[in-house]
Amino acid sequence: MLKRKVLFLFGLVLLASCKDDVMPKPFAHLRLDYEEAIYMGFDSPCPFVFDYNTETNVKVKQDCNVTITYPRMKASVFLTYMPVSSNLETLLRDAQKLTYEHVIKADDIVELPFINTKDKVYGMFYQVGGNAATNTQFYLTDSLNHFVTGSVYFYTKPNFDSIMPAASYIKDDVQTLMETLRWKK
Repeated sequence: MLKRKVLFLFGLVLLASCKDDVMPKPFAHLRLDYEEAIYMGFDSPCPFVFDYNTETNVKVKQDCNVTITYPRMKASVFLTYMPVSSNLETLLRDAQKLTYEHVIKADDIVELPFINTKDKVYGMFYQVGGNAATNTQFYLTDSLNHFVTGSVYFYTKPNFDSIMPAASYIKDDVQTLMETLRWKK
């Protein structure tokens, strides 16, 4: 009887200890694929027009400030319009200051001048690297009458590694916006 109990306990312990070998999980990478952008002209009630991604929502406030929202990416592009009246130097300085306030968290800031002499649109595109609150900023002007600044913000704590695919996608949209922006006559 004792022999049976010992064999039974031994068999029970043997069965209980049989588990699959512990294997480490393989490395995985988040894959975020976005559809190719389709652009459409936005004829705003403001003194400018531009092309925007049809996957976004565009809202214009009474003062010609525009918000372009990316619902799937939880991000927005904010455009601020200001008329130029002997204050171009101040507007330029403020736009540059706004960008360089992020230097505390930024790894680097790359400036890319933008010039469209045919349509009289001039500006600067700023690519802010690192975990700054915004990774893309820009301004556009005709140097005489109009001035537009823009910033991209994500509704999350800045972590560039996590938002990089979405940031790159939106950066392309911002560049299209800059290239297609025209001043109304």
